[in-house]
Amino acid sequence: MPSTASSLWYIDAPDPAAVLRDYPDPDPEAAFALAKQLNPDRDVVPAASGTLKVWAGPDPGSVYIGCYPGVTVVCTTPAALGRPTRLPELLVRPLASEHTYLVSYDVPHGWGAFAHWERGEFRRAFSATRVNILEDEGLPLVWERPFWAGEHPVQLQPGELPDPQILPFDPPKFADEANFEWLGFRYRGELSEDALRPTDIAVCGFSLYPKGEAPAPALPEESDSPAHNGKGWFGWLRGHDRVS
Repeated sequence: MPSTASSLWYIDAPDPAAVLRDYPDPDPEAAFALAKQLNPDRDVVPAASGTLKVWAGPDPGSVYIGCYPGVTVVCTTPAALGRPTRLPELLVRPLASEHTYLVSYDVPHGWGAFAHWERGEFRRAFSATRVNILEDEGLPLVWERPFWAGEHPVQLQPGELPDPQILPFDPPKFADEANFEWLGFRYRGELSEDALRPTDIAVCGFSLYPKGEAPAPALPEESDSPAHNGKGWFGWLRGHDRVS
């Protein structure tokens, strides 16, 4: 499962996990339109696409978007904020959605963050490394209690000594629990056989270039196959550019 994630979710559906199960194919045209809306100062070019297993934590020159009925996910580096309350307004509510969720983490660095806005109004944000709380704003949520109570301690490596200021939980796991509570799936950890997984959630990839510097898009050859019908040069979903 991904060792990093930098994701924003725009939610109107009451059960996001059910939507992601029922609609395995996102809308590439809607994703392209949103990618351009969120990056007005860049040239946006469709690129290799796949699932959240690979693209949950993209590099700065890419964005990955999945548009589903009432559920949109945007994987972008600007979501990896030490202080989530500083998320740019453009990213807080670009779709006039009921809820906006930020979930980001970096397992190698022991950092995790999450945040929630309701109709664009801030509700809750948290960000921390194992020994340093970077931001803790808004009222803690009920599901957070077991973490603050020490029921999910950091799993130290053999021979590793705990820092005296270590938090009573692992921040990446804390962020992943927020993802589960809000969206109905986990990026990491043990999963049941029928659980929704990052490999089940497809996203459309886009490369970002300075204005006027994007290469000309390579259009596919004409084809009557189902993989191209209705997709045009968005035949990414079932084509060779898809990465699980």
